[in-house]
Amino acid sequence: MNRRTLSVIGRLTLVLALVLVAGVGFGASSVQAQAFPAYTSGIQVANLSTTLPATISLNAYNADGSSGGTPLADTIPANSSKTYFPISNVAAGFSGSVVIGSSQSVAGIVNLLAVVSNTFPAAAAYVGRSAGGTTVLLPLLNQDNSGFNTWYSIQNAGSSDATVNVAYSDGTAAGPFTIKAGAAKVVYQKLGSETHTAKVFAATITGNQPLVASVVQESNKIMFAYTGFAAGSTNPVFPLVNANNANYITGIQIQNAGTQATDVTLSYTPASAGTACTETRTVQPGASATFALSAFNPSVPADASSNCAKAKFIGSARVTGNTTAQNLVGIGNQLLPGVNGEAYGSFSDSDAGKSVVMPLIMDRNGGYFTGFNVQNVGTNPTTVTCTFQNNARTVGPTALAAGQALNDVQLNTLAAGYIGSAVCTGDAADTKLVGVVNELKTGTVDNLLVYEGVKP
Repeated sequence: MNRRTLSVIGRLTLVLALVLVAGVGFGASSVQAQAFPAYTSGIQVANLSTTLPATISLNAYNADGSSGGTPLADTIPANSSKTYFPISNVAAGFSGSVVIGSSQSVAGIVNLLAVVSNTFPAAAAYVGRSAGGTTVLLPLLNQDNSGFNTWYSIQNAGSSDATVNVAYSDGTAAGPFTIKAGAAKVVYQKLGSETHTAKVFAATITGNQPLVASVVQESNKIMFAYTGFAAGSTNPVFPLVNANNANYITGIQIQNAGTQATDVTLSYTPASAGTACTETRTVQPGASATFALSAFNPSVPADASSNCAKAKFIGSARVTGNTTAQNLVGIGNQLLPGVNGEAYGSFSDSDAGKSVVMPLIMDRNGGYFTGFNVQNVGTNPTTVTCTFQNNARTVGPTALAAGQALNDVQLNTLAAGYIGSAVCTGDAADTKLVGVVNELKTGTVDNLLVYEGVKP
């Protein structure tokens, strides 16, 4: 979705690697590999055209490649979005994937909710992709890591059968798998499903058709999700980093997509709290390394890898050192231990644009509201203005220096029950913006969802 191209699946498409609906038809072994007995999903689709309506079609696929239901046809006005929850063109028990065809460029996210006795004790969000790659990178997987395990879904975004292999950074492997066009294959890491020599590891997925993938990290209380990467950059950006902030912490996992080891330096820039600092770690090819967690943790003794203060920090991070110039990808995990957590993907320079679109914005929608961080990742200042679908409210104009971010929380600012989208735009011709959106509902269960903003 962030890298918008014409997919080989017909018209401009959006591929969503994992869509599960309550009462999913998992077998007993699959249920044992998950933390929750069932899941349900909602899809939010934004029309990125400012002038033309988008004619869209939601096409569901079962794991064997057969149709998961009658295609859902709809029209989304220019510069608007629509929510599909529940997903009306699939039956209860559906477990599969979705391809969205559109006459205009679109962006979409999936909100995934765990279902236990008709309640939703955990939730996560991830973005769709408008094209796949024959290599997909997953920076963070877990097997029994402090109660967390992962599972991921690989979707065939091509036009014929895909032969897929997975290489893990701990030396193990999975596959080969055959995946039908449009369909998806779910792979579980929980002990008993796979055997691994590490609790934290990365994966490189390869295939002979374009692929997309999404990952779910979960304990029995908390769920994270993120979308796999088809490409990297030498200096990825992480717009939101929290440390010692009302007990919230951030862990950043950076994977080396190249063929040589590299020493990666991550520079942290404060926004509303903290002091600028750096952290350097060696990352082997195909593997990943953890940043931020130890650098800011007061219980971890300081060492030569970082000069960060063991204190409150709220800001952003960017790779500023990469000794062998390898392509890198990464995710940021935000965690309130024992309560909630969520992940978002890193950004490359190609992901940044003069505008950034947030497909799902809420204010008091069943208790949920949103807040976003929009960062100027360019080298020059810009003045940013944000507008909201079907609402007169604007944010800004706000002057942002290079590296600076603006924060806006929508709670009590739009309208009770508001569901829509937002776009932030800079006035400078060379503006480069990226953004991250938090969806949150107060409470004692995991009601935090996070997704990346999209370049139109």
